[in-house]
Amino acid sequence: MDNLKLMQTAVEVRKGIITGVHSAKSGHPGGSLSAADIFTFLYFEEMNIDPADPKNPDRDRFVLSKGHTAPGLYSALANRGYFPVEDLKTLRHTGSYLQGHPDMKHIPGVDMSSGSLGQGLSCAVGMALGGKLSKKSYRVYALCGDGEIQEGQIWEAAMFAGFHKLDNLCVIVDNNNLQIDGAISDVCSPYPIDKKFESFNFHVININGNDFDEIRRAMEEAKTVKGMPTAIIAHTVKGKGVSYMENQVGWHGTAPNDEQYAVAMEELEKAGEALCQK
Repeated sequence: MDNLKLMQTAVEVRKGIITGVHSAKSGHPGGSLSAADIFTFLYFEEMNIDPADPKNPDRDRFVLSKGHTAPGLYSALANRGYFPVEDLKTLRHTGSYLQGHPDMKHIPGVDMSSGSLGQGLSCAVGMALGGKLSKKSYRVYALCGDGEIQEGQIWEAAMFAGFHKLDNLCVIVDNNNLQIDGAISDVCSPYPIDKKFESFNFHVININGNDFDEIRRAMEEAKTVKGMPTAIIAHTVKGKGVSYMENQVGWHGTAPNDEQYAVAMEELEKAGEALCQK
């Protein structure tokens, strides 16, 4: 898929995020929007997956370690054909299979239930080790939050992955610099993130995580690395794509009201229309 099509798809993913969170009247739009381009690239370009066969044992795996940004994952899955886009409006509703955090038992395409911060990477590491032991060629991708990596279990998992040379593992850190209480550098700074992963024997790549050329370059580079896992530090904009949400910590876990929803959807519609003119 070329960059123009990816950008158009990312707009649709962002629309799904806003639609779901608005309908639920709760959820986490900021980090979902910052990672929308990453979700889009993984599900529409990078990963070996098939919505018609979501449990194929040879498929690539994805673990959303920062599980609260489920609206982003759900929108990517829906737009990729795992379930109807219309179902995004049921997010967090009583009886809906689209819960506030990913549930592998009920949501097609979800490879691991997640939401308890810091634990998802350990699951991804286990999947990667399983692939090695069973001599499978699948790759495992894990998306972590930059606030989430303040959790100690992240670094236990990283130490294990580096020691066992899990070169089928690609960790992506959504580095938008904001967590629920403010800037990560003010709350409990994990910087320098790249140097930390390097010290755990990771190959590290720094990119603009909202630029498809840079995402593609990093993913291609990661596949060439042998004998060590890769960490992609994706520098992103929290709330990317909705002007009043961008770089605003208050939109970490706040749903837009009706007026705000209308403004966001109008902006995204215009963004999509502009891309169609190219």
